[in-house]
Amino acid sequence: MNTTMIAPALALVCWTLVMWCWMYATRIPAMRAAGLDPGALKQKADLDVLPIAVRQVADNYNHLHEQPVIFYALVFYSQLAGNGDSTNVALAWAYVGIRVLHSVYQSLVNHVPVRFAIFTAGSVVLMVLTVRNVLAAF
Repeated sequence: MNTTMIAPALALVCWTLVMWCWMYATRIPAMRAAGLDPGALKQKADLDVLPIAVRQVADNYNHLHEQPVIFYALVFYSQLAGNGDSTNVALAWAYVGIRVLHSVYQSLVNHVPVRFAIFTAGSVVLMVLTVRNVLAAF
C-alpha cells in the first residue's frame, strides 16, 4: 500500500470512474427500455421514469462529487503541510473504504438508515482527519 496521502485520493478518483461506468451501463439500457430520447431530455426529473435501481447508481455517482471534495482538499493539504503520518494515511484509506462501501450499499440495497450510518462513519473519519491537521498547524 502506498504510504502517502495522495494514493487514497487516486483510489477514490478511480472508484468514482467505476461508478460512472456502472451508471451508464445501467442508465443507457434503461433509457432505451423506457423509450427516452437523450436529446429530448430537458431536466433531471425526466429520468424519474427509470427504475429505482438505475437511479440509485446515478444518485451515488452524484454523491461522489459532494462530500469527497472535502476529502480531496484535506488529503492534498495534509500531504503538502507534511501531515501525512501513518495515522492520517490510515484515516484516508479508511475514508476511501467507507465511500466504496457506501456506493455499493446505496446502489444495491439502499436502506436509508443503514446508508446514513455508513455516511456518518465517513463523516467522522473526515472530522478526525481535519482535527488532526488543525492540531498539527498549531
